[in-house]
Amino acid sequence: MIIAVSGLSGSGKNTFGKALAEELGYHVVCPTFKDLAEKEGVSLLEFQKKAGKMPEIDRKFDEMLKEKASEGECVVTTWLGPWMVDADFRVWVDAPQEVRAKRLAERDGFSFEDALEHIKQRDADNRARYLKLYNIDIMEHGKFDLEISSEENRPEEMVKIAIRALKEKGLLGEIYGSN
Repeated sequence: MIIAVSGLSGSGKNTFGKALAEELGYHVVCPTFKDLAEKEGVSLLEFQKKAGKMPEIDRKFDEMLKEKASEGECVVTTWLGPWMVDADFRVWVDAPQEVRAKRLAERDGFSFEDALEHIKQRDADNRARYLKLYNIDIMEHGKFDLEISSEENRPEEMVKIAIRALKEKGLLGEIYGSN
């Protein structure tokens, strides 16, 4: 089974995805632009601007994502995972902009104001880039099986909610876990 998790910057998609994968005994597929930017020695926003001018960066990244996910029994935690991979179950992780900015500030050492600006810019850049490149609107969640708030739920609670939803959809056996 392939589970694809998405959400905007700082939503908690990676934290939740890792916890869900651990619970299920799956591996995590989580390539990031942040890692690629670090390898190139540039900021994430600089790398995103480069990708906006060079569509082959996104295409290569997304092909790598599809290849890794095709191994199965994984949780994919990327912005476009639910649109790019043949997932059995799709989850959108949501949190208000201010909550996401606070998390980013704490995680990456930004001031709250800088983190808020970073999130606004990154969300807008990614949405515009994905619309242009793939005609995918990351704000459209009609194909998702579950939308969950990371503001209202801690990661372990989110895992329990996802496990229940997977069971209800018939994707996990009746015997699975006690959640």
